[in-house]
Amino acid sequence: MKLLIDNFDGQGTRDYTAAIDAAKSPRVLRRLNQPSEMIWSLVGDDPSFVVPSSGARVQLQRANGTDVFTGYLASAPEFDYLGWGHRGPVYRYNLVAVSDETILDRKRLPNRSPFVNRSAGDALRQLANDALPEGFDSSAMQDVGPLLSYDSDAKKTWSENAALIALQARASYRAQGGAISFESVGSLVHSLNETDQTFCPEGLSLHKENRFANDLTILGEIEPQAHVKDYFIGNGVSSRFFLSETPFVRRRQLVASDEFTGSSLDRTRWTLIDPSAVVSVSNGKLLIAGGNGNDGGTVVLFQEQIEAGGAMVLQHGDFSFSGPSHGIAGGLYAGGISAAHCVAGFLITANASNSTIQPIINGAAAGSSMTTSSGHHYVLTTRFYADENYRRQQMFYSQEHPGGVGGGSISAAVRLVLELHDIDPGNPASQVAGSVVLYDGVLSNAPRYCQYALINAIDLNCGISFMRMLREVDVEVRSARPGENFRSRLLGSRVDGAECTVTSSGVLDFFSHYVPVLNEAIQVRYRTSGRAAARVQDAASMSALQSVNDDGTRGKAVRLKLPAARTSADCENAAVLLLQQAASTAWKGEYKCWSDFLPGDAADVFPGEAVEIDAPSRGGQVWAIVREVEASVRDLSGEHAEYTIRFANDLASPVAFEFETGQAGIPASLKTVALTNVGSNYLPDLTRAEIVQATSSSVTIDCGTAPIAGGAIEIRWSDSGWGPDNDRNLIGRFSTQTISVPRLGEVQSFFVKQYDGSSPAKYSRNATALHIDVPLS
Repeated sequence: MKLLIDNFDGQGTRDYTAAIDAAKSPRVLRRLNQPSEMIWSLVGDDPSFVVPSSGARVQLQRANGTDVFTGYLASAPEFDYLGWGHRGPVYRYNLVAVSDETILDRKRLPNRSPFVNRSAGDALRQLANDALPEGFDSSAMQDVGPLLSYDSDAKKTWSENAALIALQARASYRAQGGAISFESVGSLVHSLNETDQTFCPEGLSLHKENRFANDLTILGEIEPQAHVKDYFIGNGVSSRFFLSETPFVRRRQLVASDEFTGSSLDRTRWTLIDPSAVVSVSNGKLLIAGGNGNDGGTVVLFQEQIEAGGAMVLQHGDFSFSGPSHGIAGGLYAGGISAAHCVAGFLITANASNSTIQPIINGAAAGSSMTTSSGHHYVLTTRFYADENYRRQQMFYSQEHPGGVGGGSISAAVRLVLELHDIDPGNPASQVAGSVVLYDGVLSNAPRYCQYALINAIDLNCGISFMRMLREVDVEVRSARPGENFRSRLLGSRVDGAECTVTSSGVLDFFSHYVPVLNEAIQVRYRTSGRAAARVQDAASMSALQSVNDDGTRGKAVRLKLPAARTSADCENAAVLLLQQAASTAWKGEYKCWSDFLPGDAADVFPGEAVEIDAPSRGGQVWAIVREVEASVRDLSGEHAEYTIRFANDLASPVAFEFETGQAGIPASLKTVALTNVGSNYLPDLTRAEIVQATSSSVTIDCGTAPIAGGAIEIRWSDSGWGPDNDRNLIGRFSTQTISVPRLGEVQSFFVKQYDGSSPAKYSRNATALHIDVPLS
């Protein structure tokens, strides 16, 4: 082996092999999804000896050119005085080098938008390029599985972010030789059989533990639960209305913001397609001076996808036009970037010396239009409100399910509101005037994810002074004045042209100029919140363990941190994998051998690879993931090293799950789900149920769908007691879609679920709460 060090002093790489202290030869420590280290000492007894400097490049290399370790000195060497030699004082220099990713860890990661629906490998590749553009060869990085959402933390190092991404995809990364690899754990398997001639029996130690469980409770994040629809009536004076429940509110999040302050587009945020070089950035504006005449030919594309779930506000910016224009601004696309694939956006067409702005919905012009005026500028905004907050289930991975469990699509209806704020510099009042809604409609089966192109320029001539993307409060407000149709009330900041806001305490507050008039009907839609949780039991296992004084239950409750269990359905899917793991034996151990006799005659072994051990005399067969590899070089010239390989299976030490301790309690109403019923235990929620008529003595409810064959609709006074055996708060069970129920007061709530004819009956997972707060007269 050779030890090569480049001190970056202009003298190139030096060979330090002869200076290695034989008593403290190189020891390489590799850990799963952590930087590797090499520890060794040099003896300097020659006046020409150059002490390695902090940050020097280090390579421990075999004669065939393959690397055992590559990295950089973490700090200046520590030294020990050994005495006086023939050529002067002799010192021992103790050194520690850290693997290649240390140069990424030195960089501060940029504040970037969360990764959305990317592959884990693609996200990690992007983070590496963000930190050090084209600094590493990424050709060995595999995509592995999907990463639904990951918000990289600039306060963490690159390697810390890489470890979190790898955990959620059940993958491992390695940075060596100027390249980064990324692949699923266990992709390479090393066989170790106690009958092999090279097997070292004294080097193998195995330990097993009984962590068996067949009754598992998983606690996740705070999730959206009941679908709430509050009905109010304006009296012409009141501006505040108290919601019946506290809304589920994701943290109000600035997903992306760009003031275009540099001299070019931020490449961590945008991808630019500009064959005609018509896009530029100057004086705080994104400038478009034409296009190449093709739909989708000149595009400013946001790098991340947009999940069409919950509530989001896309402020496409303040547009000032310098000439007639043609293109699409603020487009959401399902498919390629073209008008035909545009789910929602602003279609801009030339109109004499000005332009006409009109919404484009599902590839066609829709709604109202407005023609621009010379000297005016226009703030274009798209808001959407989905009746589901998430559009895809979380993915979970295990040894038994390397392809993952979960990831199912969640369908949703999405209300789209496209608005325009016309600002006349000569009229200061126009700055705070309300926006004009050009389109207000619902897509009944909206795509889960969309690409977002700020600009699709066929021939655009304009400047854009900012762009902002916000996750807003997940509340939809609509109202209708007497004799008029319902319209969306814009939620948010008054400066942005909004009309109302919702406080954290659950109060709907209209701004003074937008107070509902007398008898104006108001509808507020949102979700309640609660702890995502699931209790899953393996009935077959429990039955097999039953005895006279034992019901066979082996229970456990855990709080899952990563991957995030965002909903109770996610908790159920996680429980399936963890129960299957818990049915096996927890194994961990280590194997010591010389490099000449590595398992399966391997040239080397790295964390993240698997070992398959066949050792009947030690208790059977073990399949485990390598967690650490320690290689201590004992003979440099003969390239002999003593290896210690530490391993564990998923049950002994989870690879793709991280748990945490906390004060989250188990919901009192948590029901048990049989392992065999996970994924099929609930009926769809009645998200389209509405109050369609209210009198002083009755309320008519349209459930949005007819009861399924053999089933019915169950309505209760509160969200509890569901099932055929509890009539305490029951209003009734009905076999029709439209139902009339008694009204007992001015303020009243009705909770609705559907159920089928199976035994036991399956119900909707979440109730729909219909709350009326309207005078009786």
